[in-house]
Amino acid sequence: MNNKNDERIELDHGGGGYKSWQLVRDVRDILKEKGNWQNCEDDAAIYDLSSVIPTRQKSGKHPAEIHPTEKLVFTSDGFIVDPIFFPGGDIGKIAMCGTINDLSVMGATPLGISLSIVIEEGFPKADFLKIIESINKVSKESGVPVVTGDTKVTPKGKLDKIEITTSGVGIAKKIIPNNGIKPGDVIITSGDLGEHSVTLLASRFNYKTSLKTDSKPLNKDIERVKDYLNACKDPTRGGLAANIVEMADKSKVKIVLDERSLPYKKEVVAVSELLGIDIFSLASEGRFIAAISPKNTNKALRILKKFNPEAKVIGKAEKGSGVYLKTKLGSHRPIEMPKGKLIPRIC
Repeated sequence: MNNKNDERIELDHGGGGYKSWQLVRDVRDILKEKGNWQNCEDDAAIYDLSSVIPTRQKSGKHPAEIHPTEKLVFTSDGFIVDPIFFPGGDIGKIAMCGTINDLSVMGATPLGISLSIVIEEGFPKADFLKIIESINKVSKESGVPVVTGDTKVTPKGKLDKIEITTSGVGIAKKIIPNNGIKPGDVIITSGDLGEHSVTLLASRFNYKTSLKTDSKPLNKDIERVKDYLNACKDPTRGGLAANIVEMADKSKVKIVLDERSLPYKKEVVAVSELLGIDIFSLASEGRFIAAISPKNTNKALRILKKFNPEAKVIGKAEKGSGVYLKTKLGSHRPIEMPKGKLIPRIC
């Protein structure tokens, strides 16, 4: 019998699948005290400003532009990527996009980003400045500034090139939870999935493809449709499988995806099959999956298609539990939380 005290952290624990979920659960069980912070099992944590703002308003110290009903949303993420430069982006771009998107899928308007960088001694300064330029480009595109940060340098051999940690803060009037799916809701994606993972894999193995990372800041896209969304999540680590299974489980619904509408390009499918990787576990860094009531689906898709014509309906929610793929032959194949070794270091 294995002693729990003898267990070691494995790559699987950071892959976004079942072992990641187990590890997060263990950490959550230790850090039970949340105080006034809520919903810490979502993409970001929420603080109800109404619990502190009225007192500050009476003292005249609170800025009038923040309304007491608004909520503070806070998130943080770490990025180690191999390779650090790839078609369409680099580690700096996905660090910014990842944190902006974690705030945005919660319904928050991102206000600012904290940027912490740890660099290995000997890292080319020109590459470092190229990453900073990429960060600046995303900041300008999204309208979200980098407002504070920190830089450290480690001795050579103590780190693999560079690691970036970003934190972000935003304000939301209405929170979009990842557990808000209702029976009858339609499941959509804002575009085709998996291109980020396949782009990095192709770079890693020197495969020639026309693909580029799908990473992009989602705050402006989501801002235009967030009033229609019942639930929302960006399918980063663990891909569509891990994230849709989590959403279905938390919402206590059954989700049926349609094989005829799967959001994957032929080139993505080809590379995943070549490498023997489950396509449903491929990560994206500039897409979201969402649940919308049928009456609002066409409105939301019309808006999203202006920015990405690939936005589409991929399934529906029903009473029950679990996630299933309705095949072209009409059978239902279960989709589960990914297990085993997933793709390392793609975000």
